[in-house]
Amino acid sequence: MAEIRELYLTAAASAVALLRDQAVAAAWAKPSALTEFSVAGLAGHLAQQIFRVDLALDAEPNGSVIPLREHFARSAWVTAGLEHESNVSIRRGGEDAAAEGPGSLVALAQAGLDKLTVALRAEPADRVLGLPWAQWSLTLDDFLLTRLMELVVHSDDLAASVGIPTPELPQDVIDPVVDLLARLAVHRHGPTAVIRALSRTERAPATISAF
Repeated sequence: MAEIRELYLTAAASAVALLRDQAVAAAWAKPSALTEFSVAGLAGHLAQQIFRVDLALDAEPNGSVIPLREHFARSAWVTAGLEHESNVSIRRGGEDAAAEGPGSLVALAQAGLDKLTVALRAEPADRVLGLPWAQWSLTLDDFLLTRLMELVVHSDDLAASVGIPTPELPQDVIDPVVDLLARLAVHRHGPTAVIRALSRTERAPATISAF
């Protein structure tokens, strides 16, 4: 079993604990730190990083298996504006996931995590997943890396939205996320911009955001 599966489960367990925090329920109807997202919608989107893995495990391979960089290059939301249908759909999905309230969302997320804790450990090393919302497939471990990134990034977003500290995660969980974001930033902005942002404040670009 690949290490990424355990790292994903660690981050997912941390996300469920964050969703359970009373500060999230108290701010449920308020705007979040992300433009156009309510706290409820952002919490729903965070929980979807568990729900979507369960959904993908039941899907047949769909189209060709592609590498991660191509996966992000094909994904419209990466470079689209906030009002693009891809991003509107993401926000709508988060709100729908949270529609029954914080208690229901936590219960569903915990049940999903419990199921995945068993299922992921039983999957073969070469498992390929079809993505029901796309026209291509990823290896299970590549897909879990994308979900790990989402869990780490949106846990920070949700914590900032409700005024609590960002959950601390082990370094071995953070490292692959930083590596993925750095590679995506290089792909988007070029290596010089990223090198300058990390080493030369006097020549740093305004942003090297991966998305």
